Amino acid sequence: MAKQMSMTILLVVVLTAVAAVVKVTEAATYVVGDSTGWIVPMNNPTFYTTWTSGKRFSVGDVLVFNFLRNIHDVATVSKADYDACAVDNTLTRETTGPYNYTINSTGTHYIICTVANGGHCMGGQKLTISVGNSTSGTSPASSPTGSPTPSGSPTSPTPTGSPTSPSGSPTSPSDSPSSTETPAGSSSASSLAATLPLVFMTIALAFFY
Repeated sequence: MAKQMSMTILLVVVLTAVAAVVKVTEAATYVVGDSTGWIVPMNNPTFYTTWTSGKRFSVGDVLVFNFLRNIHDVATVSKADYDACAVDNTLTRETTGPYNYTINSTGTHYIICTVANGGHCMGGQKLTISVGNSTSGTSPASSPTGSPTPSGSPTSPTPTGSPTSPSGSPTSPSDSPSSTETPAGSSSASSLAATLPLVFMTIALAFFY
């Protein structure tokens, strides 16, 4: 009776561990542009910006780019190249569609079409997605520290010459490209690797009870 109860408890532990792995590895699939697909959005350069609005992307999610081979491509680039639609230093580039892009890092991902020497990108065929707790966006400039207010001194302040210029000009975005390279690892695989030892341990214990 005791042995049967021990086996039941171990089975519950194993099933719980497996369920945790399955939950971690769940991922959403998004078709970029929905029925429109991955094209140059005619007369609507903000089409893909609108498409991403309201969506919450996570590591492990898959973006499906539907396009015709030799007509479009999918390239990941730095922020600087994304803004300029520069195509000479792409990080990755896929020319065969449909293409499944798996998100496996947090941060901001910059994706463009390089066809026509960046002409498609300039026409609006570009996509930015923010994943997880991204801090790669431009941070607001810090407000200047206000000088303390005079505490009711009866004497008027003495002019000190010409007004001093502000101590710092507004912070401009960094010219260096943000690091958006897609790493080869996958969080779901890491979670699986971390959980499997627990599963094997519980199975091994079953042989001793």
